[in-house]
Parts: sequence; structure tokens; C-alpha cells
Amino acid sequence: MCTTCGCGDANVKVEGEHGHHHHHHSHSHDHDADHHHLHTHENGDLDFGQGIGGTHAPGLSQKRIVQIERDILSKNDHLAWHNRDDLARDGVLALNLVSSPGSGKTTLLARTAKDIAGRKSVSVIEGDQQTSLDADRIRETGARAVQVNTGKGCHLDADMVARAIKQLAPEKNSVLFIENVGNLVCPAAFDLGEAAKVVILSVTEGEDKPLKYPDMFRASKLMILNKSDLLPYVPFDVDKCIENARRVNPDIEVLQLSALSGEGLDEWYNWIETTGTTLQPAEAG
Repeated sequence: MCTTCGCGDANVKVEGEHGHHHHHHSHSHDHDADHHHLHTHENGDLDFGQGIGGTHAPGLSQKRIVQIERDILSKNDHLAWHNRDDLARDGVLALNLVSSPGSGKTTLLARTAKDIAGRKSVSVIEGDQQTSLDADRIRETGARAVQVNTGKGCHLDADMVARAIKQLAPEKNSVLFIENVGNLVCPAAFDLGEAAKVVILSVTEGEDKPLKYPDMFRASKLMILNKSDLLPYVPFDVDKCIENARRVNPDIEVLQLSALSGEGLDEWYNWIETTGTTLQPAEAG
């Protein structure tokens, strides 16, 4: 994962900030003897996810991988706790929207921001490697948005979100949507201080995705099956997808909708409302 491969080394740009902020996942490479451990299954498939580190990085032993990940994630989790505490204290419901590219995440978010504007103040943190295209789309709805460009980074982290929150200053008792970088792998590991992760899966992607990317679905409170208007035209088994998701996360909630046609959106808006009413300030940890 990115805590060991170094893809998080980047000059992160948070829209509206003055000066330059360099965010790095710093680590040294360690050429220990056991970094060549690689498992080959009987069918010939190579499994790079074996070992105590759960991943493989050239030049790093499994023990070193674990040490690096613990260091990076503990720092991130400390910042995430502060984000969660501050947001919950102000009654701000923060939802971390995660998906692969092309799932319809921004389309759903733009329609949501427009539709619930009469009920709740909405602000948005947009995460992409480059451009402000998605933030511009959100601002067209009337919602406030800040773009975070991660450069080579493949996910948002708690520090980036803290800086974006400072720029946004969400209103009390509002909704903050965090649209993460399109990626079903690394964002699963990084707590941003959100109340919940919401994974969005398009019916064009295949019902096997929860099994292929279990960490993301295990970390998510809700799975949204988007683009349901395309179900008559694509070979997608809804029941099998839900079964697969609950194999890795028995407690995951599921909504089926179409951001384009509007089917199922009322259930999504009710879920946001219900989740917001359960907000409690974070406990010290």
C-alpha cells in the first residue's frame, strides 16, 4: 500500500492556502533478508499480500513494512481524532465518499448538494491528483467547496482534510462531504475524521469488487450501488454483489440508486439525515 511504496510523497495543494505546504510519507528503505518472500499458489497466481505486512515492497522486509505503516497511520489517526472531535462538537456530519474513478461519485455529490440545500448547509472537500474540475462542478450547485490536489498521492489524509476544513469553516449542524481520490485501495487505510465512509460502486464495475478490494468495503458503513438505471443493459447481479459485500462486512448497509434518474435518492437523503442525528463528540483516545 502507499505507506510503503512512497506514492504519497507530494507537494499537496489546498485551494485557498497561502504559502507552500509539503506533505510527505517519509521512510527509509531497508534491505533485509526476508523482503523476497513471495507466495505462488497452485494455479500459478502470485500473491504479494502474504506475510505479516499484508503487502510487498521491493527492498523492505515484512517487519519494516509493519513498522513504517504503524508510524504513518498512528500520526494520521492522531490528526483524524482531532478532526472528528472538532466536527462532532459543532454537529458537522462528515462523510468520506470513496470509489474507483468513474463510479458517478461527483455526479451523485453535485445532485445531493443541490437537493438537500434547503434542509442543510453543505460544504465539500474535493480530492484529486490534479485540476479543480470537480470543485468547480460542486460550486455550480451553490455549495462551498475546496479543492485538494494530492499530486502523486493516491488518497487524502487527515492533515490534508484538517487544512481544507480550516479553509471551508463548515457551519454548525451542517454536512461536510469529502470526495476522496478515485481509488479502491489506499483510501481504505486512512481515517480522515469522518463519521462514516461511504463506498460508491457503479453497476458497470462488476459485482466482484467487494471481494477484490475487501479492505475498502470492510471499512465502509454504507455501500451505494449507483447507475441503477443501467441495470437492464449490463450483466450485473445485485443480490450477488450485496452477498459479496456482506461476506467481508456483515454490517454494511446498502442503497441502490441512480444519481442521473433520481431513483433511490430519497433513501440516500434519509440515510444522511438519520446518520447526522446520531453524531456524538469523539471520545479521547
